[in-house]
Amino acid sequence: MVLTGLVAVAAGCAHPPPARRPVTPAGPSLRLLTYNVNFGIAGDEPTIAAIRDADADLVLLQETNRRWERALRAALAGAYPQMVFRNRGDAGGLAVLSRLPLIEIEFLPPVPEGWFAAARLVVETSFGRVQALSIHLHPPVSDGGSFVSGHFTTPAIRVAEIRSFVARLSPEYPTLVAGDFNEEEDGGAVKVLLDRGMRSALAGYAPEQPTWRWKTVLGTLHRQLDHVFYDARLQAVWAEVRTAGRSDHLPVIAVLVPTVQTPLHR
Repeated sequence: MVLTGLVAVAAGCAHPPPARRPVTPAGPSLRLLTYNVNFGIAGDEPTIAAIRDADADLVLLQETNRRWERALRAALAGAYPQMVFRNRGDAGGLAVLSRLPLIEIEFLPPVPEGWFAAARLVVETSFGRVQALSIHLHPPVSDGGSFVSGHFTTPAIRVAEIRSFVARLSPEYPTLVAGDFNEEEDGGAVKVLLDRGMRSALAGYAPEQPTWRWKTVLGTLHRQLDHVFYDARLQAVWAEVRTAGRSDHLPVIAVLVPTVQTPLHR
């Protein structure tokens, strides 16, 4: 049954819909990139190029480590004057690269059952301050390395993670949540955000576009595991998944603007 399901996933997602053309916002905007760069390929040139080519104002990276930090600082310091890394072992790191002033940044510890930390930050955009939460939720694998038992046991962990992290958000600022959710848009952690009134950028512009690929003997699996969510004070005017880099994840870009009722915080 598991093998049949894997084949179905691989076959069903082999031909994602084509991306629409990018649009240029009429006024001030925030261009965001979220990207799990894969700890095992630290310093990979095509993956660094994918970050550079995204031309984002704010970059949220997952699975960084000391080797990734050295490579990214060497390659992108000129483009991103503000870089903050929190390295935790080989795969547990997070990084924030920003062209915008970083007003606040804090790293939130993992929940007791979780593996990864999160980062909460506030940046000064051209339309005021925006709060971002960068996350890397528990993968669907058990502590013992089983994907079978992990499929059933880890959804509750991801819900606990997202609830813990969003509880640390300030209601003061327009807010976005982005990163590697390790679940698709029918997942429990996603539902927590939807229940808070948040919306998905990819759901509006690339609803079936995979953000993750993995080769197996049965074919390549494709799933949409990375997301960008935003609250009612923001609006996504563009989102895309780029086929670039050599991570198992793909770069996700979203362009956000303030809604009419967004108050400016300076």
